[in-house]
Amino acid sequence: MSKTKKRKPVGPGTMKRLPSPREAAFMCIEAVVYDEAYANLQMPKILTQMGIEGRDAGFATELAYGSLRMELLYDAIISSAAKRPVESVDNSVRICLWLGAHQALSMRVPAHAAVNETVDQVRRHAGVGAAKFANAIMRRITERDLDAWLAVVAAGDSRHALSVRHSHPEWVIGALEEALVADGRAGQTEQLLAADNVPARVSLVARPGLVERDVLEADAGGEAGALSPWAVTLPGGRPGDLGAVADGTAAVQDEGSQVVAGALVSHRKVAAGERWLDLCAGPGGKAGLLGALAAQSGAFLDAVELHAHRADLVRDSVRAVPEGVVTVHDGDGTTWGESAAYDRILLDAPCTGLGALRRRPEARWRRGEDDVPALVELQRALLANAERLLAPGGVIAYVTCSPLVAETREVVDGSALTAVDARSAVASLTGTEAGEWGAGPHVQLWPHAHGTDAMYLALLERDPA
Repeated sequence: MSKTKKRKPVGPGTMKRLPSPREAAFMCIEAVVYDEAYANLQMPKILTQMGIEGRDAGFATELAYGSLRMELLYDAIISSAAKRPVESVDNSVRICLWLGAHQALSMRVPAHAAVNETVDQVRRHAGVGAAKFANAIMRRITERDLDAWLAVVAAGDSRHALSVRHSHPEWVIGALEEALVADGRAGQTEQLLAADNVPARVSLVARPGLVERDVLEADAGGEAGALSPWAVTLPGGRPGDLGAVADGTAAVQDEGSQVVAGALVSHRKVAAGERWLDLCAGPGGKAGLLGALAAQSGAFLDAVELHAHRADLVRDSVRAVPEGVVTVHDGDGTTWGESAAYDRILLDAPCTGLGALRRRPEARWRRGEDDVPALVELQRALLANAERLLAPGGVIAYVTCSPLVAETREVVDGSALTAVDARSAVASLTGTEAGEWGAGPHVQLWPHAHGTDAMYLALLERDPA
């Protein structure tokens, strides 16, 4: 819907905004659909503006994110209940029906409450006539539970059925299947799709040398992460309210992101005075971790970001790192820098982002199959420049938040450098055995297998001079 629909004129009652969780969820989805906003950035702003906190904030967030994730399934259910194409339904009504369907089918909201609240919301946004339509549709929706609806709109094991059942575009399912097979995980597609629809827990990184993990764990009321030596996992809440996050000694960062960045350092012992580079640094989570590690080992980090506003985010992210360790540059990663300058380079390449669908509910609808070739071209150009900037004996960590073969293995296969065993670096960092990380030499993390985003890591070395 976000790629095809345009904002329609304001309907009856649309200007009335109630400070309620359901209205907050509606506003978030409206911004995603019409303005291509990011839900994880938009929702906190809306909650703050409306003064919604605590359980109500959690309800609003799950309602908005869950509705966006399951858009394809709910469209199929709405279409079946309405006995007409869902595209013919007014935009505002369609959003309200997503919210109503999610409440009734996936949030254990009583049927009468889901119906009444949805009808009231449609009345405010689209008028009395639309409210009557919504009442009829919601009553039909609540006649069945989710399993019964799945038997109606997503029966069988075809790719189309999987697409509707787990609300993923069919091209994404095909690409993920290919990636799973390449990683020796054939037959795990439905497990991965299901994991994509389970909201990720909040993970913090206790930046080494800046705050101790056990201190952060106690302050946050969380628990140590399963993989990263710096991770603290939270049961919920607002991590931005924590003092360590506010002062930059800790940050919100997926555990998989911590592992792939840390592996660049754990790959081999650091010599004092080493120069490191984060070539695509925005918004700065990995730069913050690498900067802290550099400060501990006497290394120095340059962080490069093309977009000025994201470069500012990097500067903010590294504010707690001792002065002089990290230098942030505005620059184009495909051309920036002097050759043979860096001992370690992190290239966290722009990608489809299909490895982070748990955290970005709208991401699966933002990318199309035709977007991949241009991204691959950019990834190859960035890797070529990283190779130019790598000193003799140096190592590049090529990272994507996508498991797609075209963005990972095929890009790395085009490198003139030597692919070394990333499994050993990850095993050393996580306290595991190298054999636990697949056939190598790369490492592919998975939501359903590791509880992290689907991060890809390859380590590429240049021969010593």
